Amino acid sequence: MHRHDSHPTPSRNEVIPLASREVMPGVSAPKALFLLAATLSFLMSVYLFFGGDHERGIFVGIWVPSILSAGSLLLAKENHHD
Repeated sequence: MHRHDSHPTPSRNEVIPLASREVMPGVSAPKALFLLAATLSFLMSVYLFFGGDHERGIFVGIWVPSILSAGSLLLAKENHHD
């Protein structure tokens, strides 16, 4: 019997586009990259702020919502199924 999956397992030589790869169930690779960028920005902000460079820490900290907003806008098409 053949099993019909909605996401067939790719063969070894098949190239899977980055946008359709999942790093965790329900989390695509592009989404994970935006989350990673926001997390790194947050951690750098905390490091700078508590390291004594308050102004740079705040500046880097305001990148977080900008990165997440950009990710939300750019990846919105993932949520729309034809």
